Amino acid sequence: MGKNRGRLYIISAPSGTGKSTVIQRLMETCKDLYFSVSATTRPARPGEVHGVSYYFITHEEFEKHIQQNDFLEYAEFVGNYYGTLKAPVLARLEEGKDVILDIDVQGCKQVVAAMPEAITIFLVPPSMEELENRLRARGTEDEEKVKMRLVRARAEMLEKDNYDYVVVNDVVDKAVEEILHIMGCDIKPE
Repeated sequence: MGKNRGRLYIISAPSGTGKSTVIQRLMETCKDLYFSVSATTRPARPGEVHGVSYYFITHEEFEKHIQQNDFLEYAEFVGNYYGTLKAPVLARLEEGKDVILDIDVQGCKQVVAAMPEAITIFLVPPSMEELENRLRARGTEDEEKVKMRLVRARAEMLEKDNYDYVVVNDVVDKAVEEILHIMGCDIKPE
């Protein structure tokens, strides 16, 4: 008997909510879990690695992928493209691996329209004030971009009720534990 098809999980959150940290912990804890690395045209931040954090590609390359219908979803935000390439996601699901997509609310809608079996999880900050503090503490963007991210965060928060699950990221361990429960995932041996 062949392996069962993997499950697709979409995790969305406003920028600065701690989604990357939560996903990293899920990847360290869960076995047979694949993280779908997104493509983007934005420059790498300090510590980010091509092919691990994102596939950092040019606008021209991204637009060629759009024309070839290579994306499950894509969007433009703050002057840069972000998208999920279809081929690696579908290959991992067929191998029986569960796949996590780290995408925004618009991307989630696009993927759910194509793959309604996807399980959606929205990660929220404990408060908008805390979110603003986290964004400023990063120190990676100027004031105008921080304000743009806060405006977008307020709009994204209005979409949370359209998700299967909403998880508050106040304490990372607690948020990770809640998502592990949702996923029913097998824990990696230590």
